[in-house]
Amino acid sequence: MDFYPIKQVYLNGAFVAPEAAQVSAFDRGFVFGDGVYEVIPVYGGKAFRLPHHLQRLEASLAAIGLGNPLTHAEWSAVFAELIRANSGDVQGRTSASGGGMPGAAGDQSIYLQVTRGVAARDHAFPKDTPATVFAFSQPLKAPDAAQLASGIAAITVPDNRWQRCDIKAIALLPNVLLRQQALARGAVEAILIRDGFLTEGAASNIFVVRAGRLLTPPRGPFILPGITRDLILELAHAHGVDCREAAVSEAELLNADELWMTSSTKEILPITRLNDAPVGDGKPGPLQARFRQLYEDYKQAFRAGQAE
Repeated sequence: MDFYPIKQVYLNGAFVAPEAAQVSAFDRGFVFGDGVYEVIPVYGGKAFRLPHHLQRLEASLAAIGLGNPLTHAEWSAVFAELIRANSGDVQGRTSASGGGMPGAAGDQSIYLQVTRGVAARDHAFPKDTPATVFAFSQPLKAPDAAQLASGIAAITVPDNRWQRCDIKAIALLPNVLLRQQALARGAVEAILIRDGFLTEGAASNIFVVRAGRLLTPPRGPFILPGITRDLILELAHAHGVDCREAAVSEAELLNADELWMTSSTKEILPITRLNDAPVGDGKPGPLQARFRQLYEDYKQAFRAGQAE
């Protein structure tokens, strides 16, 4: 388990060492990808935007017809113990796997997964089968300084995933293949196009700046309702920025003044090259810099107990 510098995980009601965490090969998560997950940043030892993440977990579970195995209070208690057990020398460890700046002491990310449990292999839902519940926390890398300074490259690809991308399902093979296309072309992210319109990134939401206006595709079955995405919308409205949830055509995307990708672990990253062409002037734009600061200010308020 050297690739995850963690001391303790949660599995089906018990806190155990990572090497002791074992799941049956007949678990439906393994056999069918039948489950959902969440990733939650931890800043200053506290789970960030926790109510929003748990609400999204509830929505994903409801969409696949699976009850929540824990109450929100029980989830919070599990996370608190994982954060405590895995705090350690977080700042000293975050750069061990390369690619990112060390995060602040206490910064982690929580991964949780709920599957439909262990049963005989049959597509139909099993009856009275306990869910498999797994969670761990690990050090959180700060956004890469070079990527923040210069931006990242992305490509556009057809969105060939299924019809319920709003479910945070563990069956991520389509996303894996799409992002691998980007990596094979020297890019960081794949931006997905469905029927001529932007949906999202393979592992992110996408924001477009055109003529001073901030745009992102509206909620619906083809995008995951990102927690970072929603916070950016909140910050935009709070600070008087013209921001809209609206359909974005591929032509509008290709002619954007600025592009950003957002996620819980990447936060806000500028995209400065798209399909080997510069976005705008090829540098991170002023609105991205402003929102990066607004986001940092919000995080500091959260650390101080002044925001959720």
